[in-house]
Amino acid sequence: MVEQESVRVVRCGGSELNFRRAVFSADSKYIFCVSGDFVKVYSTATEECVHILQGHRNLVTGIQLNPNNHLQLYSCSFDGTIKLWDYVDGILIKTFIVGHKLHALFTVARAEDSVFVTINKEKPDIFQLVSVKLPKSSSQEIESKELSFVLDYINQSPKYIAFGNEGEYVAAVRDFYLSVYFFKKKTTSRFTLSSSRNKKHAKNNFTCVACHPKEDCIATGHKDGKIRLWRNFDDDKKYTYTCLHWHHDVVMDLAFSVTGTSLLSGGRESVLVEWRDAAEKNKEFLPRLGATIEHISVSPAGDLFCTSHSDNKIIIIHRNLEASAVIQGLVKDSNIFTGLMIDPRTKALVLNGKPGHLQFYSLQSDKQLYNLDIVQQEYINDYGLIQIELTKAAFGCYGNWLATVEQRQEKETELELQMKLWMYNKKTQGFVLNTKVNMPHEDHITALCFCNAEKSENPTLVTASKDGHFKVWILTDDSDIYKKAVGWTCDFVGSYHKYQATNCCFSEDGSLLAVSFEEIVTIWDSETWELKCTFCQRAGKIRHLCFGRLTCSKYLLGATENGILCCWNLLSCALEWSAKLNVRVMEPDLNSENIAAISHSSMGSDLFVFKPSEPRPLYIQKNISREEVQWGVFVPRDVPESFTSEAYQWLNRSQFYFLTKSQSLLTLSTKSPEEKLTPTSKQLLAEESLPTTPFYFILGKHRQQQDEKLNAALENELVQLPLTENIPAISELLHTPAHVLPSASFLCSMFVNSLLLSKESKSAEEIPDDVDMEEEKESDDSDEENDFTEKVQDTDNTDLGEDIIHQLSKSEEKELRKFRKVDYSWITAL
Repeated sequence: MVEQESVRVVRCGGSELNFRRAVFSADSKYIFCVSGDFVKVYSTATEECVHILQGHRNLVTGIQLNPNNHLQLYSCSFDGTIKLWDYVDGILIKTFIVGHKLHALFTVARAEDSVFVTINKEKPDIFQLVSVKLPKSSSQEIESKELSFVLDYINQSPKYIAFGNEGEYVAAVRDFYLSVYFFKKKTTSRFTLSSSRNKKHAKNNFTCVACHPKEDCIATGHKDGKIRLWRNFDDDKKYTYTCLHWHHDVVMDLAFSVTGTSLLSGGRESVLVEWRDAAEKNKEFLPRLGATIEHISVSPAGDLFCTSHSDNKIIIIHRNLEASAVIQGLVKDSNIFTGLMIDPRTKALVLNGKPGHLQFYSLQSDKQLYNLDIVQQEYINDYGLIQIELTKAAFGCYGNWLATVEQRQEKETELELQMKLWMYNKKTQGFVLNTKVNMPHEDHITALCFCNAEKSENPTLVTASKDGHFKVWILTDDSDIYKKAVGWTCDFVGSYHKYQATNCCFSEDGSLLAVSFEEIVTIWDSETWELKCTFCQRAGKIRHLCFGRLTCSKYLLGATENGILCCWNLLSCALEWSAKLNVRVMEPDLNSENIAAISHSSMGSDLFVFKPSEPRPLYIQKNISREEVQWGVFVPRDVPESFTSEAYQWLNRSQFYFLTKSQSLLTLSTKSPEEKLTPTSKQLLAEESLPTTPFYFILGKHRQQQDEKLNAALENELVQLPLTENIPAISELLHTPAHVLPSASFLCSMFVNSLLLSKESKSAEEIPDDVDMEEEKESDDSDEENDFTEKVQDTDNTDLGEDIIHQLSKSEEKELRKFRKVDYSWITAL
């Protein structure tokens, strides 16, 4: 039973993993990255999310290892706090309240009780680097108001600030200026490059900075693709710099190796460049990384690098420039044209991501499963080039078919339109292109939908377009003398008074098709394609259209652009009810009669859940998001919830996800992100006090609730051993210091003796002590065979976590009886 108060709006994933540089643990086993309000801890070996550090109330803007304890992590946020974490156990240790909005975080080993942060002063674009003293206290929340000024006129991004030569100086860049502050001398040196105003076509703007870990050398990246290495910068007149140039566009980030022998650079070319010994000739490349490199990080051990990319991806790279792991988040395109869909086979969230691709995203593990290349053309990263866009997609026939629409338009009269239909291949476990239709309509396609009725014999697809027509596509036999094949062809073309077709949907049983033509809704018979009736309320263009389901299948719902929600009764062909609601999202639940509608106002977005048969909502959640919600989808649950309150019963069989304008993926849930996104195996291990090793099955925690019927049946046949934690011999063995324990041979005999059956056991009494050896040998084979059969049956009927029950054979009981005479009373004297 789930309590009513526990349901809340939670961020379920999809946050940016590339917002800040990722940070490695000291042993390179873990990698940390900011993700919205959280800090995620991933395993570098398995790519699994191990922990989600939650506690900040606003966007996390910086993370750094504690230089004095490598098992701890600092994080800062816009909420004005610095938090110290134990990332191994995922525990918050301390919270330091600074009070200012923190934009970046830096730590230096020399400053034991201080960290450096970037704060905003007065003007919105003026930032300062200050030192924050972290007082020592036993309380969990501590105020840290003691700030020391270091540098001003800096950029808020941590890519523009770097500490060098073990913390002796700090370098900061902005626009055309390089500032270096020396901590010992407490002086600042400034260097200026010629600006584009003074030199034609010059792009000397600083874009990033990195400092040599052990020498006085500063590397700066620039907008023109050049890298400058600065030396002798402690003297304003004798400073020098040399140039390295390979990138043809902006240098996005720089990083030195741990020893300083190599410099790493990356940019829009999607190529990681390693400059060895800072020489132009000694270059190594790791190309085709898939997207623009935003950040570069180096592990403290020096054995791993990682790159953060513009497609919300982190690639972990070995020292020899070989990619070893990829952590892929939800790819955020500039526009989500396809909306949110659910793959009926994998229950994955599907939407457009990389240009020309559909991404399949696991909501349970918060990571991408795979990409499906729809456009099947090489993507060219050029701002002036008009790309082919994936605009529509829909699943049909329980995931057996996928329809996609792609378009490209340079001018108003030059529209390139293409529809593709993909068939699921069970052998390859993926979608294979079946039919390609060039220019299926003369204008933009506004909607497409499959007929997903259970009794539908022939797959049917409907497309609606601004050209005033909707088309019905059916699957036909396309076999020839060479092979058997199927393909899609147009079966019917419909229109209504030359109005633009804006939406289309099938009823649950597939007998009716609803198509909206601007302000008018038309109902068509799916067998004869005859127009049955029309609905018109003159309340504006129809924005959303959907049929009711199950007991509400006789209703049709439509939401207009003028903020009116209408419900029509298909039996009486009349308006059942209407409500004034500015609906931006309307999604039906495929497992129930419920429909979710999200409205938007100046105060934020509100959620309404209702049944078409009742105009009164079942559930209302005000201000689920401060920004506009653009898409929503119901996801069937693998395991139903058990909400008892009527207001929350709509969440029992399905879970509702919605995507905001800033592409934050949210849901209504009872679980915290740590419980939801952490793998199940990790949750089980966290609950146990002992690891799941063979020794665990002897000393581990046994289940308290066992099957009473199974135990009752086994009591008469099998002999149950006592619980191991109640055996004194084992307790003495575990609590005695190892250096005073006797040899292993004594311990082994003692341990086996402790497992012997009591004298009251029937199996021990039935066997006489004077059994002949010949008789014993003759029964060995049958005993072993019977014993093996009993073990197999016991394994099949008993879980690993239950008490281990085992019946001893006659030969085993006779052998164990020899150990009874051994005296182990010396153990009590230890």
